[in-house]
Amino acid sequence: MKNHWTKISFVFSVTLLFVIGNLSTNHFLFNHLLAQTEPSRTVRVIATPSSEAKSYQGFFAMDGNAKTFWHTESAKGKIAKPPHELLIDLTAEFEIRGFSIISRQDTSWNGAIDKYEIYLGVDSQNLPRVFQGRLKKTRNPQKLIFDAPIKGRYFKLRSLSEINGKNWASIAELELICDDVRFTAKPLTTLDVLSETLGKSFNPENELAQQYAFLTDNLKERSRFETIANEVYQRDSMILPEDRDPADIVLRRTAALLDDLRQLPDAPDLSAQDKKLKQLAEEVKTIETNDAVKRYDVYEKICKLRRQIAFTNPLLKFNEILFVKRHRAAFNHMCDQYYGINSVSGGGVFILLEPFGNSPKVRNLLEHSIVENGRLKGKKLENGAFVTPDISFDGKRVAFALVECNGDKKQRIHTDVSKGHWDVGDSHHIFTVNIDGSSLRQLTDGTWNDFDPCWLPNGRIAFITERRGGYLRCGRECPTYTLFDMNDDGTMMRCLSYHETNEWNPSVTHDGRILYTRWDYIDRHGSAAHMPWITTLDGRDARAVHGNFSPRNERADMELDCRVVPNSPLQIATAAPHHGQAYGSFILIDPRVEDDDCMAPVKRITPDVAFPETQGGYQVYGSPYPLSEKYYLAVADFTMANEPGAQAQQYVRGDYGIYLIDAFGNKELIYRDAEIGSMSPIPIQSRPIPPVSAIIASNVTENQPYVDPQKEKNLTATVSVLNAYESLFPLPEKTEIKEIRILQMIPMSVPSGKPSHDIGKREPTSPNSVVIPRYVLGTVPVEADGSAHFIAPAHRELVFQAIDQNGLAVQSMRSAAYFQANENMTCDGCHEQKRHTPVTLNKMPLAMKRAPSKITPIDFPGVNPFSYPQLVQPVLDKNCIACHENNADTSPNLAKMPIQNKWYASYNSLIKDYAFYSYGNALRTYPGKFGAYASKLYPILKDGHYDVKLTEEEMRRITLWLDCCSIFYGVYEKDGGETQLLGGVAYPTLE
Repeated sequence: MKNHWTKISFVFSVTLLFVIGNLSTNHFLFNHLLAQTEPSRTVRVIATPSSEAKSYQGFFAMDGNAKTFWHTESAKGKIAKPPHELLIDLTAEFEIRGFSIISRQDTSWNGAIDKYEIYLGVDSQNLPRVFQGRLKKTRNPQKLIFDAPIKGRYFKLRSLSEINGKNWASIAELELICDDVRFTAKPLTTLDVLSETLGKSFNPENELAQQYAFLTDNLKERSRFETIANEVYQRDSMILPEDRDPADIVLRRTAALLDDLRQLPDAPDLSAQDKKLKQLAEEVKTIETNDAVKRYDVYEKICKLRRQIAFTNPLLKFNEILFVKRHRAAFNHMCDQYYGINSVSGGGVFILLEPFGNSPKVRNLLEHSIVENGRLKGKKLENGAFVTPDISFDGKRVAFALVECNGDKKQRIHTDVSKGHWDVGDSHHIFTVNIDGSSLRQLTDGTWNDFDPCWLPNGRIAFITERRGGYLRCGRECPTYTLFDMNDDGTMMRCLSYHETNEWNPSVTHDGRILYTRWDYIDRHGSAAHMPWITTLDGRDARAVHGNFSPRNERADMELDCRVVPNSPLQIATAAPHHGQAYGSFILIDPRVEDDDCMAPVKRITPDVAFPETQGGYQVYGSPYPLSEKYYLAVADFTMANEPGAQAQQYVRGDYGIYLIDAFGNKELIYRDAEIGSMSPIPIQSRPIPPVSAIIASNVTENQPYVDPQKEKNLTATVSVLNAYESLFPLPEKTEIKEIRILQMIPMSVPSGKPSHDIGKREPTSPNSVVIPRYVLGTVPVEADGSAHFIAPAHRELVFQAIDQNGLAVQSMRSAAYFQANENMTCDGCHEQKRHTPVTLNKMPLAMKRAPSKITPIDFPGVNPFSYPQLVQPVLDKNCIACHENNADTSPNLAKMPIQNKWYASYNSLIKDYAFYSYGNALRTYPGKFGAYASKLYPILKDGHYDVKLTEEEMRRITLWLDCCSIFYGVYEKDGGETQLLGGVAYPTLE
């Protein structure tokens, strides 16, 4: 054995190969690089790790996809120290000639293995060690060929250390080299285990079998249910201490359903079902829990009775359901899922007839429909992908979005606001059709993605579109899409939201406003806030419903598909991931509950699925449509618990079916297509039309097919602040607020993946996000009682700062506001508590006794547009450089040169230790601990720095820079940045 070991070690030293070049991440492509001949057969193996993180399970190390990877447990308190092991059961004996390893292919090296050992043999409990070695820090494949094949069934890799000395281990791909065989791993799911345990009585393709496996997994999570018990809407939806197996669970939940249905108006007679349920309860008592086959048999009996009971619900008065068939998008990200280039062709718009009967039927709504207008006039919509349907209030018309999936998928990068970014054949467009299939009309077209149509009570249609212009500030080339509306024939478009980041899923509230989701991250964490907002039908008074400053680990990343519950103040939503799609777990939101930036207004409807990404859950549930506070139409795929479908992992089609779901934890499958997902179910019935004011109904005066900053420069709104001293957090003692400074935030006009320059030092809690440049428009006065009354620009995204008696910002927004033309907007204070009644309402605020103030612009350069070279460098040139150059060994360089990071030497010197760019909190601004007050530079200059005596204007320049997060540039574009770097004036493309 000793000689054999020496020989293998020697061979490794001369045969470890590095495949140079770009590694393709297509399935199995690396096999072409590593194997001598293409394998003719595939053997499915079982990979069992000693530790694994959720969504990074052991089987990902051999799934044939280098984008996915195995990673050991990474949650705090659960990290195990090396060694870490990955045991591969080949299911039979094979002659292994060698192996190759590929490290994870993303930007991180966490878990990349350094020292390791290989074991190979026929006895998993007594495997001989056949090799030990070290891996290099490379993302290329590293391959070892043994000098002679070694026969075995079990292959074990043992990671002894990580290249950075951390306690993790990770592998993107491990290939075992064997003549004519390709090994790929499969997850050992609960369905697999139950199939072996229950035998022929258990069909893993059966719906009830999949729910049984899902409940079995839930039973393993008792501790998690205990930790969230106070967040759950109905206790019966949890796993309770008395639950022994799925039969106990469905028995208890069915009883809760039956009891609740008896309380409803027009309640059915359920005495026969009650009698049968009690008989089954007695049967459950007589069967021992270790008699798995009989326990499964009685489980099925209870489920069949549950279905009878569920479909007697008097809320199911409709006999048709609208839905779309479609696949999940090909890219897993909350934004990318709605870019047409990521849509997978297939599906259509359908109606489910007699959904609660014994044999529901499906009608293709567009089977005989011909487009009557536009570019596709005379054609049928037979190909492409269909998303986001909606039904008019009278139940007679359907709106939906379609991408034809026949474009070139190339993105057009430009700053022309009159153009979109895609081929017309790979952009979503909105259509309407009558419920009988007649009058199919195309409402939108062009090179923008237009989707999420929503019928409004004023007769118009709200929708989500890229026509606002701009890109995300983190990650990649992702165009922004926000809220617009239009006439129901596609004319007279209007921008309702001038927000500069993405928005989703408009719906209508009981009082006639638009409820939608917004991604809001001004100078803060980029993955934190994607929560519901609300606005009027004409886009006024946009404000967060709740949760806009929620800590990420305590909440869902996103709340999507928000809808109001009939006859209730509550709202339903899907708790979804940031790096995923619009599926996850369901929640109810109560806007009446004081927002604690946590879970106070939120209750979990489906606690059986944790929040994806933030709490390790899966993308099981989606597109809920509430029938009441306790009953919902929705879609679900319970096998998604084994197929996370998250970013950087393999494509998962999603076999979603339509369900009737209740708050007690019961799920009844209504319809599933085995070939494609069934999504977005909506009852076909009329609904009450919410109220609409006469002003809103008639205030559209011109078409706005895209946002043109030049056409909208002189539009204004009137803003009133009742009391600027009203603050969520206390202001510093003796603070006197004298002014409100108004900043305009500039939408990102170039892709953020590889920006031509960084605007400034990035906020530490969001290092992947480009900082926003801003105009400093000027200030307006604040009266002695804290009130302000002023004219603000409309159709611009604004941030307000409260300025104290020293001319410094004592408070600043980390969200943003915008106003429609001629809007009159009033707010209580600066980040005041939402449900606090201000004392100033008892008397007329001083500012409201006069005409609104006009903004007083700042009278020195470098603020509009922003430019460090014009604002700050002249102060340094005049007062600082000479002394610092004479003391270069001990003083920071405050000159322009050398330029590093495309910033001046002075900026690089000051930003590191003296300026302000870190709030010290990922979400909130604490008054008096921000901007100049939180910097080291301001007190140095204020208290006197040698013989430096700045003028009042020079001091204002420095403090203004600090209050604006110490940014450098005021433009995103390369040409503008080069102009500003030379000290010239350059304006941003978008406003």
